[in-house]
Amino acid sequence: MNLTDILAQAGGIESMANQLGIPPAMAKQGADALLPAILGGFKKQAQAGGGGAAGLEGLGGLLGQLGGGGLLDSVLGSAPTPVEQGNDVLGQIFGSKDVSRTVAGQAAEQTGIDSGILKQMLPILAMMAAGYMAKQGGQGGESGGGLGGMLGNVLGGAMGGGAAPSAGGLGGLGKMLDMDGDGNPLDDIMGMVNKMRG
Repeated sequence: MNLTDILAQAGGIESMANQLGIPPAMAKQGADALLPAILGGFKKQAQAGGGGAAGLEGLGGLLGQLGGGGLLDSVLGSAPTPVEQGNDVLGQIFGSKDVSRTVAGQAAEQTGIDSGILKQMLPILAMMAAGYMAKQGGQGGESGGGLGGMLGNVLGGAMGGGAAPSAGGLGGLGKMLDMDGDGNPLDDIMGMVNKMRG
C-alpha cells in the first residue's frame, strides 16, 4: 500500500480535494505524482543528518519542530488547513520555491492537472506526509526505528548505508525523475533547478 492510499484512508485526500474544490480522483492523482518528491526531500534530510539511526533521529526532531503529528490532524480537521505550516515544511525539505515550482511542473506534465492546482496541493501534502511520519515515528521509541521502518517502506528500500532503494517503489514519476537510479527523485529535480539557474 503506498502513502497516497494510506492518506486517502485517513480522509486526507478527500479533505484536500474539498479545500481546493477539485474531485477526489484528481486530488489522488496529484498526490501520486507529488509525494515521491516530497518523500525524497525527507529522505535527503535524513541522509544530511548522517544517514542511519542518527539521521532518522534528526529527521524525527525536525518533524516535531514543524508540528509533528498535529500537521496531519490540521489537514483532517474541519477548519481550513493552515498552509503556512505546509510551506514551512516545503522550505525545509526543498530549500527553495524554485524546487516546488519544478516539482509541480513535472507532476503537471505527467498528470495533465494544472500546475497551479498542484502548487496548492504541495504544502497540504507535505503536512500530511510529515504528520503521518511523525505519528509513525513516535511509535518507534527512542531509536527512531518506527520512523526508519516507515521511511524505508514508503521509499521502497534501505535508508542510509544499505543498498539504494530501487526507483520501482516510487511509481511512475519516481522512475521518470530518478535518472541517476539512486531511488531519490528529488536529486534529479534539484539538478534541473540548478541547470535552469545556470
